[in-house]
Order: sequence, then structure tokens, then C-alpha cells
Amino acid sequence: MVENEATAALVAAARRGDGGALDRLYRRFAPVVHGILLGYAAHADAEDLAQRVFETAFRRLADLREDAAFPGWIASMARRAGLDARRRFAPATGVEIEAVAVHASHEDRVDAERALRAIRGLPEAYREPLLLRLVEGLSGPEIAELTGLTPGSVRVNLHRGMALLRQALAEPDGRRAHEPP
Repeated sequence: MVENEATAALVAAARRGDGGALDRLYRRFAPVVHGILLGYAAHADAEDLAQRVFETAFRRLADLREDAAFPGWIASMARRAGLDARRRFAPATGVEIEAVAVHASHEDRVDAERALRAIRGLPEAYREPLLLRLVEGLSGPEIAELTGLTPGSVRVNLHRGMALLRQALAEPDGRRAHEPP
């Protein structure tokens, strides 16, 4: 509860025009927004979309009814932005270039792209916590705090998501057996 109160206090301060509070909200929730967007868009696009989500959120902060609802509100905005981007900017070739470490070998890049493709094929309930854990490096309790989910649901979704990811990666092309090509 203390973290929810801290978030609510930051939102209240941001509504009063405190630029430092806006900065702290951005720093605190940027990994969540970016992680959610990675489920829908290429890395570079996710970074651009994250900036737009925060610009929109901060501009519409007065529309938020409850200060403590900010985590779920910003996550919903990120999901909508991701879905909109997916509809508008589907890659014409079916190939995306992802930002993988420059020093990574070709095999590492191929593995990373395959894993990300497999994660993107998972249901949203599993995809988001996995991206936040594996890509953004957030712990289970951090994911719960920053998304508004309960710690128990995050644990379950991470566990089930990892099981589905293992299954997907066991397939030759990284897709689950029932997923269309």
C-alpha cells in the first residue's frame, strides 16, 4: 500500500504542475510502458511510442479520476498505443530488425528475435509480465506494483507464461503448435 500512496502523491504533485513529479513518474513507469509496447512493436518503434504515451498521459492527467489508478491507466494507454501501432504499421516484409546488443553474435541475434517472436505470440496476460521481467528486468513485486496487478497474479502469469514460452521455443520456428504461421 505504501507504494500506491507514493504513486498517488506523485500524481497529485504532477497535477499541480510539479515538473520533478512528472520526471519521477516517467522514470518509474517507463520500463512498464516500454515493456508493454515491445509486445506489439519493434524496439525502436516501442521507444518512440513510449514517448508518445507519456506525452498523452501527462497532457490528459486531469482526466484521471483517482491518483492511485495511474499504474493501470498508463498501462492501458500503452496497450491501446501498441494495438494502434500494430494495425497501422505492420511490417510489409514480415521482418523486423530488433535492437540486440551490438556485440552479440549472429546466433545470439537470431535467438533473441526468435524468443521475442515467441513471446509476442503469447496471450497478453502472459506476454506483458514476461517482457517486463525478461526484457525490462523488473522483479515480480515491481511488476505488480507498477501495473496494478496483484503479486499472486503476476507470479501465476510469469509461471504459466514461462511454460508456454518453453513450449513455443521447443517448436522449430518458435511458434506454438496451434499458432498460425
